[in-house]
Amino acid sequence: MRSGFTLVEVMLVAMIMGMMMVSITKLMQAARRTRDTIHNFQETQLAGPAVLEMITRDLDGLITTGRPRTQWLKITDRTVNGQDADRIDFVTTTDSLLILTDDDDEPLRADINEVGYVLRPSPENDEFLEIYRREDFGVDTEPMEGGDYTFLSDQVKGLNIEVFLEDGPDPEPEDEWNADSVAPLPGSGPVANVGGTSNAGSNEDSVGGLPAWIRISLTIELKPRIDRESMDFSGADKRTITYVRNYRFPSVLRVEEGAIPRLGIPPAPSAGGATDPNAPVPPGDNTPPTQDGSTPPPGGDGQGFKDAK
Repeated sequence: MRSGFTLVEVMLVAMIMGMMMVSITKLMQAARRTRDTIHNFQETQLAGPAVLEMITRDLDGLITTGRPRTQWLKITDRTVNGQDADRIDFVTTTDSLLILTDDDDEPLRADINEVGYVLRPSPENDEFLEIYRREDFGVDTEPMEGGDYTFLSDQVKGLNIEVFLEDGPDPEPEDEWNADSVAPLPGSGPVANVGGTSNAGSNEDSVGGLPAWIRISLTIELKPRIDRESMDFSGADKRTITYVRNYRFPSVLRVEEGAIPRLGIPPAPSAGGATDPNAPVPPGDNTPPTQDGSTPPPGGDGQGFKDAK
């Protein structure tokens, strides 16, 4: 008689092989799903905190020297496609990230630059926004405009900046600070300014200076690598994450304008080399002339520095 496999044996082997294939398939699906989920959350973790850290670093270098108080900081309340898309502009001592070259192709970097952060709709998906970092080499007469834009992230669902004038348990936030109509980023389409009070157009509403602190809220939405599998694993309610950063401005930058010490300007001498005692005293110089018509140095009494120690 010729030996062979019976039908029961063949069916048993087929069943075992089928179970092994099903197990391997499920294992591969779970591994791919885990890989995609880790990829998605890693992108979100890198996008949100990295952008906030960059904004914080630029704010740490904020400089106010040599400019009107209304040009120290500018925060504009904006909406793009129904989502918060606030804008912030200022001048910082952060070294320029964009490298320019001179006529000899030597790299140039500026120690003081105009910096801003602005959002526009994503050209690929109108449900998302793109955030850009604006940088202008050096400082010109319009520190809140111009420059080049560097792409940061395209997974943004909103950027909201709240301004607080004082501390307290329930401070009332402001939507804008020294804001007026700002030209949108090229290619972003119409942008509406909503809420807040524009205080840069008139002297009555010009606040100027710096607020006590600001709250920056950046919302990032998970951009699934494989939509169905990632949503099954993480859940739709875990796809949107809002990162919040509170930034307090140094008190040394918020000093009142009247408290800033200034040197008095002595009056110009007459043709004979003496100063007219009846000449008007320039603003900021409250020191009266001496008996011989000369003006003592600022802070002195005409007797020299014999009392200085």
